[in-house]
Amino acid sequence: MTVAITGASGGLGRRVAELLLNQMLPADLLLLTRTPDDLKDLAKRGVDVRKASFKNPTGLKADLQGVERLLMISADAGPKRLELQRQAVAVAKTAGVEHVVYTSMAQPSSDNPSFVVPDHAATEQALRESGMAWTFLRNNLYAEVAVSAAEAAIRAGKLVTNAGDGGTAYVSRHDCARAAAAVLATDGHEKTAYDITGPQAVTQAELASMVAEVTGESVELVGLPDDAYFDHLLDAGVPQEVADVMSSFGEATREGFLGKVSTDVADLTGKPPAALRDVLERALKR
Repeated sequence: MTVAITGASGGLGRRVAELLLNQMLPADLLLLTRTPDDLKDLAKRGVDVRKASFKNPTGLKADLQGVERLLMISADAGPKRLELQRQAVAVAKTAGVEHVVYTSMAQPSSDNPSFVVPDHAATEQALRESGMAWTFLRNNLYAEVAVSAAEAAIRAGKLVTNAGDGGTAYVSRHDCARAAAAVLATDGHEKTAYDITGPQAVTQAELASMVAEVTGESVELVGLPDDAYFDHLLDAGVPQEVADVMSSFGEATREGFLGKVSTDVADLTGKPPAALRDVLERALKR
């Protein structure tokens, strides 16, 4: 069986590739990336690494010939993401790919206010309509996002948020990779959407407390309404498109869309996901 991964030089794609190399022959793995030099170490192990992009459908179609399972890692957010992803789905179909595993997001329903929901929901629909087998990995927010927020809060002495009392079931990138590798390496996942989450939903107040406990640094929690939080991000130098996404995640958290806790990571891999507290300790403990 041949497995291909798009976006393979990114943090998630590389981890999935490394895990798969413990379970399959290097010759059966194809890594597609815009920056193949970043994967020279894996190429030296016998993995087929090729330069590829959703923006080059002709080249992508040629690369996907003979691929049975494809991990389609969602493209970077942007005005053309949905167009490119729909095109990639069509290319995979014409190339003969049998099964596409797509990295989606938590609760991609029409009432979820997250800025990125429409792209993910429409890509899921394109896969349902494609005739190929599909699996959706609905990844919650990375625990590494919380680490970055914690580091910023330590520097500023305050954790600014618009998430209210809502919880987020943060999941580490490594656990997302473990789940993806398990789906790619085993059978029986067709027409299934998995909720890839951490073991608990954590509020921003709880995050602030964890940071203080782990680092000894006192962090004040500052809650803001959506508009004020958006302006705060802009004042901090965050680009507008990123501020849109961050603000919408806070709103989605507040409304309960990121708080669902699932056992899917443990069910798929046989090992529970890391708790956010453990991720923070590894990243922040001094």
